[in-house]
Amino acid sequence: MLRFAEKTVLVTGAGRGIGKATAARFAAEGATVCLVSLEEGELHDAERELREAGGNVRSYAADISDPQQANAAIDDAIAASGRIDVLINNAGIAWEESFLDMKPEHWRRMIDVNLNGMFYVAQAASRQMAAQGGGVILNMASTNGLVGEALYAHYNASKGGVVLLTKTMAIELGVYGIRVNAVCPGYIQTPMSEAIDNEEFVQQYIRNKIPLGRVGKPNDVAGVFAFLASDDAAFITGETIVVDGGQLAM
Repeated sequence: MLRFAEKTVLVTGAGRGIGKATAARFAAEGATVCLVSLEEGELHDAERELREAGGNVRSYAADISDPQQANAAIDDAIAASGRIDVLINNAGIAWEESFLDMKPEHWRRMIDVNLNGMFYVAQAASRQMAAQGGGVILNMASTNGLVGEALYAHYNASKGGVVLLTKTMAIELGVYGIRVNAVCPGYIQTPMSEAIDNEEFVQQYIRNKIPLGRVGKPNDVAGVFAFLASDDAAFITGETIVVDGGQLAM
């Protein structure tokens, strides 16, 4: 079902993990997909794989924490496609660090990428959407933006900011026909999570915290993004959609 034929979808953090899976999902459903990532090697690999699978894709290397680079990536995508119908504002970073030992530069880097970068990209994309008569913005938040977790003060704060940024954007941008929602994944197995957690930790986490008995996969989140971007979600805005296998129900 080509729900996004003749639509242009821009995905940040598209080189791997959830971003790459989401880009593949939209490409498979007919969208022209613009991939944005800081890691040029991963970005080019993802572009090649999606092209080989029949996708219509373009790629743009950018550090979204730099407002000039973020705006340039959006401008280049608009110049090539003429519009942006859907923004998947996905790029983010995470690592463990105790609150008492947290370095100021580490705090700043987390906020710069996960919150400031999301603002820069969303603002540039929403200006284009307002001019063209509407669009959809989906921000990557996290269950860590809804409840706390030790060793992630900087990450938790950044994702909590994303949740309220999303609600405020939805209030202000609705008049332009722009819907804005946030997706809050729980434990999703990605290259980023695999770099932090060993297998013993993962199995214990599943046993103690996830009623569905498994960790999430990138495609679990990609499917939610596709739904929220579709006309089936035409009256949904300002929401935070949790994708966690039941973890926050406990």
